[in-house]
Amino acid sequence: MTVRTRIAPSPTGDPHVGTAYIALFNYCFARQHGGEFILRVEDTDQLRSTPESEQMILDSLRWLGIDWDEGPDCGGESGPYRQSDRADIYQRYAQQLIEQGDAFYCFATPQELDEMRKEQQARGERPKYDGRGLLLSAEEVKSRLAAGDPYVVRMKIPEEGSFRFNDYLRGDVEIPWEQIDMQVLLKQDGLPTYFLANVVDDHLMGITHVFRGEEWLPSAPKLIKLYEYFGWEAPVLGHMPLLRNPDKSKLSKRKNPTSILYYQRMGYLPEALINYLGRMGWSMPDEREKFSLDEMIASFDMKRVSLGGPIFDPEKLDWLNGQWIRDDLNDDQFIEALKTWAFNDDYIRPLIPHLKGRVERFSQVAPLASFMFAGMAEVTEAQFDELKLERDEIRRVLQFVSWYLDELRVWDKDAIFAGLKALAKAMDVKMGGFMPPIFLSIAGTTSTFSIVDAMQMLGPDLSRARVRYALNLLGSASKKEAKRWDKEYRALER
Repeated sequence: MTVRTRIAPSPTGDPHVGTAYIALFNYCFARQHGGEFILRVEDTDQLRSTPESEQMILDSLRWLGIDWDEGPDCGGESGPYRQSDRADIYQRYAQQLIEQGDAFYCFATPQELDEMRKEQQARGERPKYDGRGLLLSAEEVKSRLAAGDPYVVRMKIPEEGSFRFNDYLRGDVEIPWEQIDMQVLLKQDGLPTYFLANVVDDHLMGITHVFRGEEWLPSAPKLIKLYEYFGWEAPVLGHMPLLRNPDKSKLSKRKNPTSILYYQRMGYLPEALINYLGRMGWSMPDEREKFSLDEMIASFDMKRVSLGGPIFDPEKLDWLNGQWIRDDLNDDQFIEALKTWAFNDDYIRPLIPHLKGRVERFSQVAPLASFMFAGMAEVTEAQFDELKLERDEIRRVLQFVSWYLDELRVWDKDAIFAGLKALAKAMDVKMGGFMPPIFLSIAGTTSTFSIVDAMQMLGPDLSRARVRYALNLLGSASKKEAKRWDKEYRALER
């Protein structure tokens, strides 16, 4: 048997370090067994998926040194490798489940389902689909289909007992069926949910082992049940521990930058970052902290993964990156690494028009453009106190800007400025008061060239991180404020 593992990212945002972490361990397992590693794109969320996000994911994983044998960019015998290109396949298998009696049509509207959940909560019950679609007669189903009523396809699940399976990392796991919902397999738009698409794709692509995050552990029964319904052998399933912040909370961008592009833009070496991710819940047999990807593969044993939540500590990453810089880069390589990072024509050329009109001598260039080659902007609380807006209003502005930037999918100066202008208007804040806190957050000064041009060049990851850094400097929203501001933000007309 040829070992085949995969990673299946969703192209709905920035490439996440958690994606790289799961990809790394699947990749090492396949390579250590002389097997194959496949990349498949889960782009069935058509509203949020973008080609730009897909390309960023591919570029980021390759930057880290992770490559794949089959994928959307290199092809393979099991393609296509984008789920949006496989809709007919999922339709066929969903129909098979319906004909077998293992799945059914559900015509309940979102409003009806909301009311169902409210009634269950009022009775003190856990919200769960109540199986109303199973009560429809064959004639009624046929009639509603003929009438063109919208529907989803749901899977049947047992009503009693428990499901048991052997997790590669955790051993025997038992989950009561009463905790499992009747999962939607096919959405109203005809595209599959994660569960149907992954079962079908993993089977057709010959995936032998699936290592995924532990947040998916409760869904394992319905995933493996689908294999039983189809009469297929399920792959070996293992659930990796989640990456955590230093305070043991789940890794999130609100506390730590999570985008691979952020760490690339901050000047980390790919060898150091992949080394650090390799230390997340795993260690070399000799316990050394610094090792290459090839060395990790040579010594890899998935059974040695610790199930305790590994801590993603930026300070530890800084230390490890410093080790790589000092130990592995001679002076010539150091210069080349600097050029690759930021001191290259592609990055510097867009800066030139903004600098030439503002300097009389070259010695003024470094002070004027230093924030374009930095991590967080060098800014103090006192600088914000000199602005027109009161401190709490500045915090509110920066929080709303942070949420807006998180949602922005087209990252160019026109889109950034149009969105900020619309946000200021919706918040009833004049641009003269609205923009200076953003200038300080991004550049550390209000006396610089166009901040939206700077944000375009810095990129979304570093720009977002700087706004969050400034907000944390001034004091992040309390739980009460966050709840109120979130409600206000969602109510804005933009």
